[in-house]
This record gives sequence, C-alpha cells and structure tokens, in this order.
Amino acid sequence: MQPYHAFQNYLTTHSYRSLIMGSMAEVCIPAEEFALHETLSTVPTAQFEVERVVAHENDRVLPFVWTTADDHEMVKETLENDSSVENMLLLSDNDDAWLYRMEWVERVKLVTHILLEHEGVIFEAVGSNDEWHLRIFFPERDSLSQAHEFAQKQDLTMDIRRIYEVNEGAYDRYGLSEEQHETLVSAFDRGYYNVPHGVTTEELGEEFGITAQAVSKRLHRGHGNLVKETLIIGSEAGSEK
Repeated sequence: MQPYHAFQNYLTTHSYRSLIMGSMAEVCIPAEEFALHETLSTVPTAQFEVERVVAHENDRVLPFVWTTADDHEMVKETLENDSSVENMLLLSDNDDAWLYRMEWVERVKLVTHILLEHEGVIFEAVGSNDEWHLRIFFPERDSLSQAHEFAQKQDLTMDIRRIYEVNEGAYDRYGLSEEQHETLVSAFDRGYYNVPHGVTTEELGEEFGITAQAVSKRLHRGHGNLVKETLIIGSEAGSEK
C-alpha cells in the first residue's frame, strides 16, 4: 500500500470527529537514531521533509520525502548507499527540490511502533543537520506517554517539546467556524497547498456538497481568521508585554 493511499484510508475509516480528538505532540529525535543519518552526516546541506509516511511492516517505513541540498547528485549517490534506505525512486525534479519515494529499513523502530501500535499519524517530519523534528497526532490521549515509555525501554530518545490537546472545539481557538476548520484541514491533507495543487476547489466542493466558489470563500475567510488570531492578535499581545 502506498503512503498516500494509507493516509486517505485513515481519513476514510476514522470519522472527522474522531480525527480531531486526541493529542498532538511535537518531538525531536537525534539524527543518529533515525533513518537517513548517513546521508545527513555525509551531506551537511541536505534537508529532508516527509510528505507522507506509513509503516508497511514492523521493520519498514514507506515515506514520500522532499529533499533539498546544494548538490543533488551527491545526495542521490549518498542515498543510494545509505544502509537505512531501499527501493528509492525519484518522482519529481523541481530543480531546487526533489521528491523521492523510498523505504526506510533501519532506525525506524520507534516510528513503526507509533504508527502500528498506537495508530499515530505523522503530520510533519523534517530532518537536517543532527536532528529530526516531528509533529505526531495520537488518537488516544494515553498513547503518547506509552510511546515515550517504549522509547526509553529501547534506549531511544524521544524529546517531547510541546503537547496540546485536539478536540471538537479546537477550531474556536483560532477564530474559525467549524466549516472553515474542516475545509482547511481537508484542503491541507489533500494537497491543495502543494505546488502544483494536489486538489482543486471544484473537487473539494464535491466532497462537501458545495460549489467551488463557496469553498474559495471558506478558505479565504479561514485564512483571514488564522492570520488575525495567530499573527495579529499574538503580536499585539507580545507588544503589550
């Protein structure tokens, strides 16, 4: 099963309500304890950003990875010799960024445990220099602590930097209506913000049973509310302090 199919299956088999109830954690993992360590060590300018990831087996992870670096040929050659990588395939070459599909077969014990045992969803994973930064959604509130205990027993590092609860009313914190929140999340998950777009407003409209124009209005108003609540209001509060 390809990563994006697995992710879409997750959205299909779990109701939207259940998806937005749980815990989101921002964690850091040392590069030497994670896949692609050899490449990051050999090519210091390389940066990896995982777009989709799913655990195929207990010892194997299948991610789609965007790669940037000063020297693409060096990165490609190093990846081909990286012991944590198998079955690598270049899917897109945008001159300054390259999209690979690959299999991670080493240093993935913690990730496979989170994906398979706790049905976690990795929304973001960025690796550069000596560290990986991940944003992981846990549907069950106690799954995060269990994953952390697992890491400790395996002598692995799972540095939790931030935890926040996600629930039905989470959209209220950002001045969003429920419809705006649902549309923004769906647009993000289906690649609307990718270049080029992974989905059109017409296709999003079909999903929600509304017109493309109505989708555009939801996105426009939702973006405005997010900017107001996270940038404008936040900066004003900082000025007062």
